[in-house]
Amino acid sequence: MKPTIKVLCVDDSALIRDLMTKIIDAQPDMTVVATAPDPLVARDLIKQHNPDVLTLDVEMPRMDGLDFLERLMRLRPMPVLMISSLTRRGSEITLRALELGAVDFVAKPEVGIREGMLEYADLIADKIRAAAQSRPQPLQQHRTATPAAPPRVLKAPILSSEKIIIIGASTGGTEAIRQVIEPLPANSPAVLITQHMPGGFTRSFAERLDRLCRVTVKEAEAGERVLPGHVYIAPGDWHMRLARSGANYVIALDESPPVNRHRPSVDVLFESAAACAGRNALGVILTGMGRDGAVGLLKMREAGAHTVAQDEASCVVFGMPKEAIALGGATEVIALTDIAGHLVQQMHLAGRAQRV
Repeated sequence: MKPTIKVLCVDDSALIRDLMTKIIDAQPDMTVVATAPDPLVARDLIKQHNPDVLTLDVEMPRMDGLDFLERLMRLRPMPVLMISSLTRRGSEITLRALELGAVDFVAKPEVGIREGMLEYADLIADKIRAAAQSRPQPLQQHRTATPAAPPRVLKAPILSSEKIIIIGASTGGTEAIRQVIEPLPANSPAVLITQHMPGGFTRSFAERLDRLCRVTVKEAEAGERVLPGHVYIAPGDWHMRLARSGANYVIALDESPPVNRHRPSVDVLFESAAACAGRNALGVILTGMGRDGAVGLLKMREAGAHTVAQDEASCVVFGMPKEAIALGGATEVIALTDIAGHLVQQMHLAGRAQRV
């Protein structure tokens, strides 16, 4: 029998603390060992209970949630699940928390909090399980400030007009995606990305990446042409597909039912790339819990695409890549820090082949 996951909930709202306790204690494999109204109380409870996972409100009195998270990840790295508000400010703070080392986040509904949180019960439980399996790193291994320019420069690829990069990620994926696309040159082939993220957060995520990268990063829009030097992030709550309009690639979005319990789904994007781009696509599956994207990556490889899975050592959660590797969907298994260079190398090879 697996050991019970011990959870400490930190939130200034008594209602949220009560709801989180009910949701977590209803699960057979986890329990709330304590709750705290603010980080100052939480510090002593962490020492007392040694929890496996901490759930942390983004905005709290006495000590800001980000300040507490930064100190925690410096002194005692542990899996942290942020509880965020569905606001512009809340999304930006949450993305900063993920940079500081939080594993994932749950968005609190703006109205009907009790009913909304209870509807999220399965999602919250899944995210806690993923957090318990994650590999938190000391803060010095995370970005602590936004630099004026990306830290390294990759040589511009020899472009093949048909080539396109397709990326899927989940838990731990926001920082993994940054590490893949930040070094890409400005004339990189177009990149389409599905990251499991709710509506209200993907625009802030795209804007944050756009400030860091040479390529242009944006939230995808239905029907827009896919252009080199651009990165398109699937909007939260919408499936994104690669499609054709004449000789051009375009973005297709739809609100069809979730796939693998996700919308957007990585499998949906990967399968569309297999059908639409075939051997002209490069597929990448990054850190995340579950198996979304595993079947799609295999279909991409079977269609002739070069496919990459992030290796176990560099994953926050080795779920989605593990499943893809087990199915035979990955041509290569590569450490996160090497993926961008590998993609550019593949572009050079494709460019030379096209010119022969």
